[in-house]
Amino acid sequence: MRARLPAILVSAFLVVCLVLVGQKAFIAFGTGEPIAIAIGLALVVLILAGMWALWRELRFGSASTRLGNLLEERGQLPEDEVPVRPSGRPDREAVDRLFPAYREAVEAHPESWVAWFRLGIVYDGAGDRTRARHAIREAIRLERAAR
Repeated sequence: MRARLPAILVSAFLVVCLVLVGQKAFIAFGTGEPIAIAIGLALVVLILAGMWALWRELRFGSASTRLGNLLEERGQLPEDEVPVRPSGRPDREAVDRLFPAYREAVEAHPESWVAWFRLGIVYDGAGDRTRARHAIREAIRLERAAR
């Protein structure tokens, strides 16, 4: 639940912002001025983009949580902890020794959502959020295809 509270708060804040932007778009349309109508249309595009981004992130969070819980129930979460320095940052040399096993599992079984998800967890623990999200998105895609 600790991870959900910030997501709920940020989502609620984004919804409030989108509503306020929607009000501004409505006001702009009401003026009847061509430039104001163009601004209103741009605001509508901004609202749609915000709604799409929110939906996409909530869907990602829900799916990744579901897969993580499934692996936890099966006892298949990575057992290796990503070593950290006293500063709290990952120890890159130790991380470099940890990744090959998870990368090799993905290379050996590229259709395995479990291998991709485990790789994503290790990337996340190492602080590489971009690669972690990519690997977990791939795990979600593969798991959905396998259903």
